[in-house]
Formats: sequence, C-alpha cells, structure tokens
Amino acid sequence: MSPAKGDRQKFKNEDLLLKVSTNVNPTIWDEAKYEPLIDELCGLREYQKEAIRTVMRYLAGKTYPTLRDLARTNFEVNSELQRRYGSWAGMEKHLQLPDQLACSIDMATGTGKSFVLYGLAAILLAEGLADRVLVLCPSNTIEAGLLSKFRDLAGNADLRDLLPPSALVRTPKIINASETIVDGSICVENYHAILKHVKSSIRDSLIGRGTKVVVFNDEAHHVANDSGTNVKKWKEFLLNPEYGFRYVVGVSGTCYIGDEYFSDVVNRYSLRQAIEERFIKKIEYVAEMPQTDNQDEKWQLIYNRHQGWKKQLKNRGIRPLTIVVTKDIKTCKHVAEELKSFVQEREGIAPEDAEAKVLAVSSATEHQVNVAKLKTVDHTNSKVEWIVSVSMLSEGWDVKNVFQIVPHEERAFNSKLLIAQVLGRGLRRPN
Repeated sequence: MSPAKGDRQKFKNEDLLLKVSTNVNPTIWDEAKYEPLIDELCGLREYQKEAIRTVMRYLAGKTYPTLRDLARTNFEVNSELQRRYGSWAGMEKHLQLPDQLACSIDMATGTGKSFVLYGLAAILLAEGLADRVLVLCPSNTIEAGLLSKFRDLAGNADLRDLLPPSALVRTPKIINASETIVDGSICVENYHAILKHVKSSIRDSLIGRGTKVVVFNDEAHHVANDSGTNVKKWKEFLLNPEYGFRYVVGVSGTCYIGDEYFSDVVNRYSLRQAIEERFIKKIEYVAEMPQTDNQDEKWQLIYNRHQGWKKQLKNRGIRPLTIVVTKDIKTCKHVAEELKSFVQEREGIAPEDAEAKVLAVSSATEHQVNVAKLKTVDHTNSKVEWIVSVSMLSEGWDVKNVFQIVPHEERAFNSKLLIAQVLGRGLRRPN
C-alpha cells in the first residue's frame, strides 16, 4: 500500500501499474517467435514469462515513444492514478526518467529476477534492438551472482537452439567492465564502475552509443532513493546526454522511494502472490519484541518460536535461522551478548557453544569476520542459529534457512523499503 501525499488515503500497488498495450503490430514486434526461448528459460514460472513479454512489448512495440507517453496514456484512463497524483502534472514530476523508454519491474525477492534480465537481454540482442547490454547492480556480491548465472544461461545449448533463425546474436558474451564492451556482449558491473575516478571500460565503450544500448538497473530502488553522492551519480549517468541511453529497465523486489510506490512499474509479481503460489516460503515476522524489563521474558517468545521451527524441520535436516534486527552497532553488540547469555542458560551449554550459535553482524571492525561467515550459515557444518544485525542485511545475501525475523525495536525498521529488504533475506525456499 502507498500513502497519498498529503492525506491518509491508501492505494493498492497493483492499481498503480502502468499497463502496456497488448495490441502490438506483429510486423513491428512479433513476440511469437521468441515464445520457445521464453518457455525453456522460465519453465513453470509464468510470472517471469509475463514480465518478459510486457517489457518487450513496451520496448519493441513502438506504441509509446517515452515513459512520459506511457504514463500519460495510463493516467487518462486510471482513476486510481488520478486520485493518487491529483493531476497529470502531479504524476509527471514523479517520473524518474520521463524522456527515455524507461520502466520498472516489481518482482518479489527470491523469484528469479536474473532469468527475466537474461531473457530480455538475449531477445534484445537477437532482435538487434540493442548491440550491447549493461547491467548495473549495487554490490560486488550481486555482480558475481549475476555473472555466474548469465554465463550458465549463455552456455545453454537448448536456449541457443530455440532462438529464431533470424537472431543476430546467438551466444552473448558475458563480461564485466574489466573488458571492453563490444557488440553482442552483456556487461555486468557494480555501479561504482561508472564513476569518473574509477578505471573501467564502461565510459569509453558506450559513449555516443546509447540508442543501441540497453541499461538494466538491478535493485533499482538504489537509483530512485538516491541518498549519497555516488548513488546520485548512478542516475546522472543514466541521464547523461554523452551516452544518450534510450532503453532503461529497472528491477527490484522493493519498488519504493521511502514509503511511496514507484511511478513507472509495468509488471508486478507480489510477495503475497509468490508465497501463495509457493515459489518462495512464508516466514514469521514478529511485529515487536515483548515489552518487559525482564530479559528472560523478552526472549522467551522468540526462543519458543525458534524451537518450534527446529522441531518442525528436524526430519528434513534443516536448521532454521532467526534474524534479530537492531537500530545501530551499539545495540547490536548489546543484544548479541544478551541473547548469548539467554541461550547459554536456557540450553545449559558452555559459553563457547552459545558463542557459536549467535552471530553478530555490523560494520564494526570486530564483526568483519562474522560478515564473512554469512556466506556459510546455511551449510550443514555451521552451528549458527541466530543472527543479530544492524539493519544492513540487504541485497546480495540470500540464504534459504531463515524462518523468523524480529525487529529488536520499532525504530530498527523505519520504512517499507527497509522492511521489504530485510524480509527478502529469508524468502528463498530450502531444498
């Protein structure tokens, strides 16, 4: 739900979508010839197929010259958009990239955004709408994951064989910005590589070529919530006339600017729908800790729920994780020690055994070794059951064994964006 500016009205996010016309001239864009590829790539995940189809109609159908045209067309017929923004001028000023063929895809975390990105990139290159594809992401962890996934998909002979005979590019070259971005390539890179002081191939390879380059922004809420000098430069890069980028597509599981829903979303697969259709798992979100001065009472409810999951999952060989989110580093340290003492006393174990079960994670120097351990908490030889963190567990860290998330106090989660980001860490289903 998104609050209307200046009042208490509520809106359903699905009512704020920009609908792309399905009435596309097949002589301009014939989506049927890529259906075999989409079917093979997405399998039973129909929501991924629909995302690819919708965005391709928008980018290739020539019905809408810019995002502004798409938004204006929708505003004129959608009473919810009219109620939300009040006037066309009110909506227009919310558009991030109005003069480009830009849009966003809202897909719940854990539902396979990378398949959609690769499918779009492969089709755009095959069709000749793009010579080069640039995928920007907010962290090295995400970059490494996308490069690995894209290389697997590019090397898949079944996908290659299902491209139409007319395909101009059959096997995209998957690189990062340490290599020159050449025609037929998909470059995946941390957005820091676009900064002027950073040595990378992006600027030299793409300058003046924007009309034949598609830019994908993974975790696009970073661009929209442009706090911090470097992140602002991400958006400036997209708008820089030296490149002249025409096609810009963002993907995110948290399409919010603060508590406001994006104004350019053309396709949505919600968290609720993904849980109901069992593509991701439901996790327990504890609204707040019990209000009591007694340390043991405060943790007992959380501990009982954790033990309930352990009992339920024992026969499947799954060790559940509980995440406790704190507002700052000082609180993180304090809560971790408090929880260790509780677990030690409650289970009658040695201090070192309690230490192994509780992992404190923050940007503090003493916690850096613990940050590295996050990658292995799902492994069978890990003893970690509790993660106490400052609200920093965002994109790029995804495990499958999280079953309970607890904000230590209300201020630990200060926006819908942060809530959705942290919840996203626990959505993937265990094997």
